[in-house]
Amino acid sequence: MTDLDGAPELAPYRDEPAQLPGGAPGKVGLLRLAFERRAERTVLTDLFRQAPLLAQRALYWDAAMPEMACLFIISTSGGVLQGDRYRIDVSLGEGARAHLTTQAANKIQEMDANYATQFQRITLAEDAYLEYLPEPTIPYRHSRFVSDTAVTLPESATVLYAEILLPGRKHHRDGEIFQYDLFSCAVRAARPGGRNLFVEKYVIEPARFGVDRRGVLDSFHVFGNVLLLTSPERARRVADQTPPTWDDDLPIVAGVSLLPNDAGLSYKVLGRETEPVRTLIQQFCTVARAAAVGRAASSAFAWR
Repeated sequence: MTDLDGAPELAPYRDEPAQLPGGAPGKVGLLRLAFERRAERTVLTDLFRQAPLLAQRALYWDAAMPEMACLFIISTSGGVLQGDRYRIDVSLGEGARAHLTTQAANKIQEMDANYATQFQRITLAEDAYLEYLPEPTIPYRHSRFVSDTAVTLPESATVLYAEILLPGRKHHRDGEIFQYDLFSCAVRAARPGGRNLFVEKYVIEPARFGVDRRGVLDSFHVFGNVLLLTSPERARRVADQTPPTWDDDLPIVAGVSLLPNDAGLSYKVLGRETEPVRTLIQQFCTVARAAAVGRAASSAFAWR
């Protein structure tokens, strides 16, 4: 799926902004990144960028994995705006190691017309390893956002993909909790030969279906979603080291489950505030890295 404008949940939001229409020049952000292993280091061999998406150069800040290319995905705007259409393509060659993050939280700005979309395509070759750990996403009041991430990888490769979704600007003025119109997120994975492994999608429309109900989020506000796509053996090792968490004092809950078709693991975290959720995700990522590449996590592993 590459045309997110056809998503059925967007049907109520087909009107155009009074400023630039959806997908107009200046509102289509494109980013293409390709990484290759060269001797003892992974290098960024292809970079195409179109504002408002931007990336500059690979850095090597992780002392625990000095061969790993680390790169910030940057937005040149004040956040995701109505009518924005983003596409990000990431590919890793055989044996490449890369870490992607963002320079700040992903702010989905308030909207009075249309919506915003982001499509991501991630492709890994044999024995490649990718950590994609962006800063949290903050959907503002009346925002509408749909994202779709498609991952293609062989069993020998590993993708560690994490998202933290906040309820809005929780501490803004009198609070802005679950006042966005639509947040839709899908992640799908397949093998290089075309065999589909799984599709995970959730659609949140707080005004239509309240999320503060038992069986949904109940009293929690922050949702952490981590996918570890790797071999069954690695996934079992990580699962064995990831007990369920239930802490009424913070409060926070978390648990791991197997993905279908031996695709890997799904790790979900619910909390009231961001930092406890972030901490549990960091702990999970530390275990996952050790299982995938046999390396320790840096003291500045992520979200520094």
